Amino acid sequence: MSNSRHLPAAPTTSRDLAAASGVSAHWHDEHQIVYASRGVVAVHTETSRWIAPAHRALWIPSGAVHSHRAYGVTRLHFLGLTQNPLKLHEPTALAVSPLLRELLITYTELTDRETPAGKRMRSVLLDQLATATEQPVRVPAAHDPRLAAVCATLETDPSDSRGLEALGREAGASGRTLTRLFREEMGMTFPQWRTQLRLYHALRLLAEGQPVTAVALRCGFAAASAFIDVFRRSLGHTPGSYL
Repeated sequence: MSNSRHLPAAPTTSRDLAAASGVSAHWHDEHQIVYASRGVVAVHTETSRWIAPAHRALWIPSGAVHSHRAYGVTRLHFLGLTQNPLKLHEPTALAVSPLLRELLITYTELTDRETPAGKRMRSVLLDQLATATEQPVRVPAAHDPRLAAVCATLETDPSDSRGLEALGREAGASGRTLTRLFREEMGMTFPQWRTQLRLYHALRLLAEGQPVTAVALRCGFAAASAFIDVFRRSLGHTPGSYL
């Protein structure tokens, strides 16, 4: 990202962000966990976008240029780390257990983390992070102009249910070519990418207070029941839990 800022330390702190506000592109010398205990936070890099509601935290490795954006009134918790307990070198979303949630909230809001109690809490927090599983809602970015054109069409209208052949006619590429490009550039199939895109938009709309049925239709699901099923299988919770 151009015009990104270098912020050497990744601070451990908490802050509120208004709906539709964010933090511009920057990078740290340290690793960082970003967690939204209220609302939904998205992290953008040059190659992908990740989005995390209250059951997910985002891992940002040192040196990764990224920006944050809040959907709904959001309470953010930032945890700076010099160590890499997950051995991850790319941004990703992590499952947050009830215990890890409380640790992230409490530790980032401590006024003095150097007390014996604060140090013990950090030790337990790192133990919990080390066992957190990856469960991303990730939307990779396209580079090939034909693939980018298809992705832009679906970004504008996630409810567009056309297949790759029909979408390709507008982009000047065959369905077979686009199928290959999705696998090569995105590392996933077209149906997998479209599901991730729809979940990304669904989480944004839910954070803004849209009802489940309206979100399902706006994101291209035939019925609310189909949306709830995909949402629960992908994220482990029902859409209603995010309202």
